[in-house]
Amino acid sequence: MSVSEIKKKIKQGNLDPVYLLTGTEAFLIHDLVKLIIEKGLPEEEREFSLATYDLNETPVQEAIEEAETMPFLGEKRIVILKNPTFLTAVKDKSKVEHNIDVLVKYAENPSPFTILIIEAPYEKLDERKKLVKSLKKSGAFVKAEALQDHHLGDWLQLRAKELNVTLDKEGEERLVQLIGSHLMLLQQEIDKMALYVGEGGTVSEDIVDLLVARTLENDIFALIDRIVRKDLNTAFRILYDLLKINEEPIKILSLIGRQFRIIYQVSELAKRGYGQKQMASQLKLHPYAVKIAHQQSKAFNEAQLLFILDQIAETDYEMKTGKMEKKLLLELLLTKIKSI
Repeated sequence: MSVSEIKKKIKQGNLDPVYLLTGTEAFLIHDLVKLIIEKGLPEEEREFSLATYDLNETPVQEAIEEAETMPFLGEKRIVILKNPTFLTAVKDKSKVEHNIDVLVKYAENPSPFTILIIEAPYEKLDERKKLVKSLKKSGAFVKAEALQDHHLGDWLQLRAKELNVTLDKEGEERLVQLIGSHLMLLQQEIDKMALYVGEGGTVSEDIVDLLVARTLENDIFALIDRIVRKDLNTAFRILYDLLKINEEPIKILSLIGRQFRIIYQVSELAKRGYGQKQMASQLKLHPYAVKIAHQQSKAFNEAQLLFILDQIAETDYEMKTGKMEKKLLLELLLTKIKSI
């Protein structure tokens, strides 16, 4: 079952007796656990009816004993099991003695008053084990994998809808380009921007640029974008801002070189008939970065891009040999690129 399907089911109040949550995307697992607790237990009952066991420290049979005990208050209890290494093919290095048969029997006949959540944040479980097969049959099995690029936008749009704001396409693409696929950071940023624009507001590309914390890579991206648009004044302002906060000129030059190599590679792949998704896969880049590089490449022909790369290499040599002051070398480089 997919994460979105299980979330929909939980929100409707349809809770399973056992949840086996696996996969490498820890944020999605954490999000599901939080939702199960919210829907499964009233807040005032959680102190007595919610228990978490680290199986690196506690035998699983003790946790199952808790799961089989009637709740002290209310109708339900939730028991969470963490670090169930015995579900994988990896050797369990902890010194805890687990009676796995107890968990197998429980999975075959779970308590009607308990929701058992097993957090197994591993890429693979050992499907040969009877325990894994029993757990997958007894309740909800969810594999929380890192979202593919084409699903990130869907996830962001769903989050924006939950916050009662509109995230336009340009804002969505810009946010993913700046943050990447780190879901926890993406949620923090979209939550912050929703608070800024207010209910019913729109998160646009301008709002993203205004509120998302800047990084050196992002500023280099903006600097090159200004050069492509022949806006040298803004390009110099970005450069001076970077130097003012003591960014190393050689590092700035290195990132400028990296971006222009990407622009050149995208330009060459486009000539060979590659689509943007194919380019992204070939270059191991986010599709939005490829999209922007493809747009920027249209400002130059092949000879001009090769000239720029040659100038960057020459500037790098002159910086490292101390031929000229580094700041002046960067200024000269920007002027040369703009003059093409």
